[in-house]
Amino acid sequence: MKSVATQIVRRLRGHGYTAYLVGGCVRDMVMGIRPKDFDVATNARPEEIQRLFRKTIPVGARFGVVIVRLRGKNYEVATFRRERGYSDGRRPDRVEYGTARQDVRRRDFTINGLFYDPLADQVIDYVGGVKDIRRKVLRAIGDPEERFAEDKLRLVRAVRFANRLDFPIEPKTAAAIRRHAREIKQVSAERVRDELSGILTGPAPGPGIRLLDELSLLKVILPEIKALQGVAQPELFHPEGDVYAHTLLMLDMLKKPALELALAALLHDVGKPATFTVAERIRFDRHTVVGEEMARKILQRLRFANETVRLVASLVREHLRFMDVPKMKESTLKRFLRSERFDLHLALHRLDCAGSHGDLSTWRFCRERLAALQQEGTQETLRPKPLLNGHDLIEMGLTPGPIFRRILTAVEDAQLEGRVRDREQALKLAREWAGAEP
Repeated sequence: MKSVATQIVRRLRGHGYTAYLVGGCVRDMVMGIRPKDFDVATNARPEEIQRLFRKTIPVGARFGVVIVRLRGKNYEVATFRRERGYSDGRRPDRVEYGTARQDVRRRDFTINGLFYDPLADQVIDYVGGVKDIRRKVLRAIGDPEERFAEDKLRLVRAVRFANRLDFPIEPKTAAAIRRHAREIKQVSAERVRDELSGILTGPAPGPGIRLLDELSLLKVILPEIKALQGVAQPELFHPEGDVYAHTLLMLDMLKKPALELALAALLHDVGKPATFTVAERIRFDRHTVVGEEMARKILQRLRFANETVRLVASLVREHLRFMDVPKMKESTLKRFLRSERFDLHLALHRLDCAGSHGDLSTWRFCRERLAALQQEGTQETLRPKPLLNGHDLIEMGLTPGPIFRRILTAVEDAQLEGRVRDREQALKLAREWAGAEP
């Protein structure tokens, strides 16, 4: 990809324009990280870029941005520009074309404000970005107040970059984030969601949430998580401390996790503050039911995909079912083990136990039981083919209704437990159930 991006720079240079690689790809190269994407900045205008390249997409021509497509890949080519006015707190009201130095001054953080000349193999640094990379510090370019006023999303992007790179945020930049934290509400939920997802699926989700809290952003974006602070738990089961401490311990054990698992770890006990009571001990009765509904509303508010909402809500709702595993009958256990994405349920349970009492015996039992069933053939042992259906029950003279579900469930229970193995045995059991029903 770098070689193709270099071709774009070479062609622009060959026609008398200035052109460099810019932004995150330069930062990553300076840090010794392989870049995923390459962007180009140039003094060529959008219409001039389109004349020079056969396949282009003017996705942001109003802002001087054109996509150049080469060798099956898209490369963003942007004209050097200055930006004026940010009435919506996200995008400039007016764009003026300018110089390379003017262009870099509008960018967010010094580490992202670097140019690279691939023909001369030279980094061009107008903002001290190389020095900040070496010092491992995240700093806004110029006045942080101005940078965050231009684009409120930068308030959360700062956390994502600092968290991903393990860079502390420079004090003036951090202070400006705290002062403007409430303004993140001006940004669309989808944009905030993407940054939050980046934090949660990064190398250190726990420290990322802590940093959001330290910078006064957590109480604005996720007030339900802020509410976990100070909610006491029974010491016998939770020696680690309050619900917030427990949640962070779970997140601390994750490194680049699946988004659904990270969200479930973050939200699994979100219903505890609302269900906190003290009787013979601290109790959180029905907190999984309350938590499921709260998790659903939080994720919908942040515009997560419906499938993500559904799966995370089920993880929250079911996370205490593991307590019942030792006393489950065989059919109930097998139904539980065949739950959709049981791997995530099992992973969440391990985190929950490891982040509290430390007893992983049920987790081990479930893993061993699944391994044994896989040797037998998981599909047949966990999801046996139905021996009867509704038509069979009608032929027996039964009238369709709730009794059908009860009988068919009883037959499947018997299959899962090995008490019924063929159709004749299933019919016999169905007749017994039909005769026993009032």
